[in-house]
Amino acid sequence: MTPRTQPSNYFAHEIEVDSMRVIRLADAANRTEISILPELGNMAYDMRVKGHPLLWSPVESLEQWRSRPAQLGIPFLGPWANRLDQDAYFANGKRYSLNSDVAAYPRDPNGLPIHGILLFAKHWKVVRLSADSRRAEVASRLEFWRHPEWMAQFPFAHTIEMAHRLSMGELEVRLSIENHSTETMPLSVGFHPWYQITDCPRDEWRVHLPVRMRYPLSDKFIPTGETQPYSTPDMVTLANTEVDDVFGGINPGEEFTVQGKSQKVSVRFGPKYPVAVVYAPLGCPFICFEPMTGISNAFNLAHAGLYPGLQSIPPGETWTESFWVKPSGY
Repeated sequence: MTPRTQPSNYFAHEIEVDSMRVIRLADAANRTEISILPELGNMAYDMRVKGHPLLWSPVESLEQWRSRPAQLGIPFLGPWANRLDQDAYFANGKRYSLNSDVAAYPRDPNGLPIHGILLFAKHWKVVRLSADSRRAEVASRLEFWRHPEWMAQFPFAHTIEMAHRLSMGELEVRLSIENHSTETMPLSVGFHPWYQITDCPRDEWRVHLPVRMRYPLSDKFIPTGETQPYSTPDMVTLANTEVDDVFGGINPGEEFTVQGKSQKVSVRFGPKYPVAVVYAPLGCPFICFEPMTGISNAFNLAHAGLYPGLQSIPPGETWTESFWVKPSGY
């Protein structure tokens, strides 16, 4: 695809970095740039405002990342997000077994399947790259149904389209999933963004969580199916505090925020992301506000009658939702 430039504030380019094809979106007025790597999970791996990074990364180069892939930036989790409580799941009343001999999938320290099989998928295809007077945008498509090793794990034929849109200094990540199957497709997907503040130490970061409910977890970090009311002060400092929780009851229109001396990252979820996983371990210079279509282990908890919020896509229909990332104070 030929790189494109436009005589406006917004730019969308295809460039080469460390022999890898990178898509870069730019907003000149707000001095904001976003870099996306289609061949490694279609991840937005870098977002900078006036040169300051707001996405956390543990690697120093794309070459290092390619040789040893790790989560960073804004990874997509599917066809299941977070953990399953076994190497199997229920869909439409049927039990489907995972097959690690056909396709590898990550496991957590307890040996449970986690984060699906698409984290570092290399088959994303750029289908649209454009910029005009309003925004810069790239859209990429993943045809899940074309890959037998994936269908062996999750036999619901579907296509995923992910768009990254930069406008007025704000990033929108828009996800669309079309179900090609003859059966209803259960939906348990999400994103695992890694945010950072660079103008002060992690223990000075202040966090706002616009949630009213918490899902208690077992000792293996699987929701029990219960819910608890949850409230915090308007702003919480992360000093001596760690978070690894699943939340619901997100206040409509409110934002998850992390703020330093002046830098601030605000994240807003669309209504079809009713669940947030928030992850901020002690001693680590990042915080994750993770938009989720449902709680961890949603397939199996819904089958057991313990979770009424499982979303699904009827045959031939498309599900679409966005979340937004807005930096300020840079």
